[in-house]
Amino acid sequence: MFSRFLVFLLFSCRSLAFEDTYVIGAGDTIQISVYGEKELSIDSLNINSSGKFEYPYLGELSALNKTPEQLKAEITQGLLGDYIISPKVRVSVVEFRNVYVNGEVKKPGGYEYQPGLTVDKAIALAGGFTDRASRSKVYIAQNGSDDNKNKVKLSEKVLPGDIIVIEQSFF
Repeated sequence: MFSRFLVFLLFSCRSLAFEDTYVIGAGDTIQISVYGEKELSIDSLNINSSGKFEYPYLGELSALNKTPEQLKAEITQGLLGDYIISPKVRVSVVEFRNVYVNGEVKKPGGYEYQPGLTVDKAIALAGGFTDRASRSKVYIAQNGSDDNKNKVKLSEKVLPGDIIVIEQSFF
């Protein structure tokens, strides 16, 4: 019983740390909940490339490049006083933007990101290496930027929007 509690506590702390540092980007889907205020809650909001959305009473807000905690604070502050005495707001990411795996894998394409995803796990999602794949020529383009392409180890963490490229081996 005690060991189950420890596992739960460790998992909860790890996911809280992720939520505190995760930055919302285009392609993410978020949920905004305001306790006791159904008309101020949004079940599913897909963030587009502008990152802007209309929110009741507050007008246009931007979620792009903010953590869920920062967006929560902005909504809470906006609703505080004039609209609700003590707003209880929760912002959470319900779907992350995809991770893309290209090159020498059996099923190249986009795959849904999950916290804790590593390069080797992403390659497994893409069906594994082909026979001609190089295990040492694996690159990540951070957030889809070709300018920032880095050679990585298979144990490297992957972030939403990253593009993993596996090159061909010559021998």
